Amino acid sequence: MEKPAGLDAHFARRARASEWKPTAPDGLTEREYLLQFAARPGMYIGFTTVRGVTCFLNGYDYAARRTGGRGLDGFREWLLANHLRRESSLCWSGLVTQIALPARDDETDLSPEQELRIVEVLFDLLDQFLAERADVV
Repeated sequence: MEKPAGLDAHFARRARASEWKPTAPDGLTEREYLLQFAARPGMYIGFTTVRGVTCFLNGYDYAARRTGGRGLDGFREWLLANHLRRESSLCWSGLVTQIALPARDDETDLSPEQELRIVEVLFDLLDQFLAERADVV
């Protein structure tokens, strides 16, 4: 798949606008670490695509759970309860796509604009989820 035009440049501009500073991952909360990833995903995965971001987050989830962390535990259920309000057999990445692009035709490839929309919605939803989960603990 060809790199969506402008996604890495978009996230670099967004990181500069937020005065983002790279920080060593030691001592960061899950939310802080994933906010750092969201600020510059291309720095972590080569170039930014929905598939790349999803694969990174799935790997993060597995590693966190394997070492006793919570990872993305409960994210799928949170999406269903707070944003779709119905049952679905989709995994969390499919749910995020439905939330970001409710009228999407599943038979066509994603445009660069759709990729950007999904990735931004994913990062926003993930941050909301992690913030709420931190408040509950």
